[in-house]
Amino acid sequence: MPIAIGCAVWSYPGWMGEVYPPKTPSQEFLRVYSRHFAAVEGNTTFYATPDRATIERWLAQTPPGFKFCLKFPRAITHNGLLEPYLLQAQAFITQMQELGDRLGVMFIQLPPNYSPSLGFADLSNFLAQLPRQDVSIALEVRHLDWFKSPHQERLNELLTRLGVGRVILDSRPIYEAAKSGEAIVECKKPRVPLALSLTAPFTLIRYISHPVRSANHIWLEGWTNQIQTWLERDTQVYIFVHCPIEARSPINARYLHDLFTRSGIAIAPLPPPFSDDLPVQLNLF
Repeated sequence: MPIAIGCAVWSYPGWMGEVYPPKTPSQEFLRVYSRHFAAVEGNTTFYATPDRATIERWLAQTPPGFKFCLKFPRAITHNGLLEPYLLQAQAFITQMQELGDRLGVMFIQLPPNYSPSLGFADLSNFLAQLPRQDVSIALEVRHLDWFKSPHQERLNELLTRLGVGRVILDSRPIYEAAKSGEAIVECKKPRVPLALSLTAPFTLIRYISHPVRSANHIWLEGWTNQIQTWLERDTQVYIFVHCPIEARSPINARYLHDLFTRSGIAIAPLPPPFSDDLPVQLNLF
């Protein structure tokens, strides 16, 4: 399918009875998750690189067409400049390619202190030397200067030339909901401008949803229209639904799926609906 919806993780015990049937053993979480969603962000690789046995287990537990969109390890991306870790990055890509057709977009998340003045040449040299045959790579930036001229234009030109996607982080539902009194107490995701930059034949969207489902409607309606436009341009779209209250992520992901379906976007159906009556303390003020 040209569009895949998922969550940031697959192993969350709080989804028991909602994503996972009651009493599902934890070793079966991925198998069940992959029957609900077409992709997962796979944040686990940020902390540790899976070995061959783990990769083989992932392959055995997921159906054809399921995609892992894996984050580069923080040991590569969060130790200052990138070029000194080029060999490790190349090795990581090679190892993850053992996932075969289950490998989706791999993405590099740069820390907030990695600025254009510090790292444009470093970033350019690093990306240019990464293998891109049979692998899709995207980049997420967090320093605010990357979203300003002339750095944003230079970055987009670099990514377009190399065929590297630009990760889109949308944290508006959390931070702008404060205007209506629906903000939650804490969100650790950065507050960065929304940059709708398409630099490759694919895009990866990280949507930071509000735990109150109805508070997401205005944002998801806008995403529905934008994604329809991209799909008309034969763009492969991955969208991952996060939430500061993780128990709500799959509910909001289903809500997004329903909006897509009602708008006429072709997307694979989901299993029976989740319960929307979770005993969750939303910590609203």
